[in-house]
Amino acid sequence: MGRYFYSEAHIKSPWYQVLAAFWQRYPNPYSTHVLTEDVLYREVTPTNLLLSRRLLTKTNRLPGWAEHIFPAHMARAVYILEDSIVDPEANTLVTKTWNLNHNTLMTVVERCMFEQDGTQPTWTKLKREAWIFSSVYGLARPIQEFGVARYKSNQTQAMKGLDYALTKIQSEELPHLHGDQEESSNKPRPPKAPPTPAKKPNQFA
Repeated sequence: MGRYFYSEAHIKSPWYQVLAAFWQRYPNPYSTHVLTEDVLYREVTPTNLLLSRRLLTKTNRLPGWAEHIFPAHMARAVYILEDSIVDPEANTLVTKTWNLNHNTLMTVVERCMFEQDGTQPTWTKLKREAWIFSSVYGLARPIQEFGVARYKSNQTQAMKGLDYALTKIQSEELPHLHGDQEESSNKPRPPKAPPTPAKKPNQFA
């Protein structure tokens, strides 16, 4: 049957900044297990949707009890495929990720929706769903329980990594804003035009 997980979070940043942080979140000190990210496909559709497919490589350390069961030569790298759809008109980013290897041990399918918060337009609402399966006979249930616990832990780190990228983006925006203000304040003001005699408005002109 597998396990299902659902959560919601409110990010106190506008959607366009969260979108930028999503693409720039690696590398960060909270996701050192992410080794590589490669864009495999990208397209802008006639309806102005941005479609992307990326391949992520992550390390996957087995728990102590699993190291006694599975072979020592078992690859520790996990290959993750990520599909995403950006709708700039609706202010939504939808992602779907799943692992390409180690599927007998565990398969994790995740779907995320980033959208402009309806109650706080300057915030972003994140809805996250995950389906966790295992095909190991006799151990599927404990492996799935372990998968849910690890997924929750990973998502806590993922949010910290996203916040890290957001802080970086926002700090880069501030100097530009201050620079514009200083530039505008230092510009010489145009001379005032001489007063003109008041005219009665012509209502039928």
